Amino acid sequence: MAFHRRDHEEVAERVTPCSLTKGLSWDGYPACLTIVFDEYQAEVRLDIDGDCNHPAPVAALLERRVRSMLGLTQPIEEFERQYRQHPQLGVLIQRLPGLRIPLVATPFEALSWAIIGQQISVHAAISIRRRLIRAAGARHSSGLWCYPNAHQISQLDDSSLRAAGLSMSKTRTFRVLCDALGSDGLQLENESCNVEALGAELLQLHGIGPWTVNYALMRGYGWLDASLHGDVAVQRGLAQLLAMPHKPSEAHTKSWLADFSPWRGLVAAHLWAIDVAPRN
Repeated sequence: MAFHRRDHEEVAERVTPCSLTKGLSWDGYPACLTIVFDEYQAEVRLDIDGDCNHPAPVAALLERRVRSMLGLTQPIEEFERQYRQHPQLGVLIQRLPGLRIPLVATPFEALSWAIIGQQISVHAAISIRRRLIRAAGARHSSGLWCYPNAHQISQLDDSSLRAAGLSMSKTRTFRVLCDALGSDGLQLENESCNVEALGAELLQLHGIGPWTVNYALMRGYGWLDASLHGDVAVQRGLAQLLAMPHKPSEAHTKSWLADFSPWRGLVAAHLWAIDVAPRN
């Protein structure tokens, strides 16, 4: 819930102690996703502005997406069983048992958020994200703005992207990405997607490097082996965990995370949570 609560202005998401409401684009229509949490279940509702003639496929896709967003497809029990007694990771698991990686609603949202967040603070990235959502102009009848899809971003001119706060280089990266998606060469929504093969394709696009790819595959597909060794917050968490006097280098962090493959992304999530995890 904290992950979806990052934007305090609640432009596209509203979070209460027991619910998440999110604006998004569904087949090009403005839509509002609502998840209400009970003790052992989540009730899901999708309200779409416009005609929806295929309720069964919508329901099936909606369930898959929400299960993914909630981390219910992540085999964390296996991870915790394997590392519960580990001298370092065991401490983190004990502090936050059951931790899962929260995902965004679509792979494009994950990738675009990763591009926005390149080499800037989370606070600055949230501000740019908010302005980009508004610039795309899609708003649901509930009042929530909808996170745009690739087509909607491609309709914005460079001056609009720059006005939202994107640098010239990030504006070019969005152009390259949207062109690749529009040409049907790059597929993000393929259910049988091989994430590592997709990652290799993404690395061929101008402005997209290893951190962007690993972060996007983790947030968009739940890839638990994403190596976020270049992430400043991961490095800071590792320094705390190992009681190091200085933040470790990217090479040191990469080497340390390598021992935990295929769980490097989940380890990164635990390192991110060090500052907020309850202490015994």
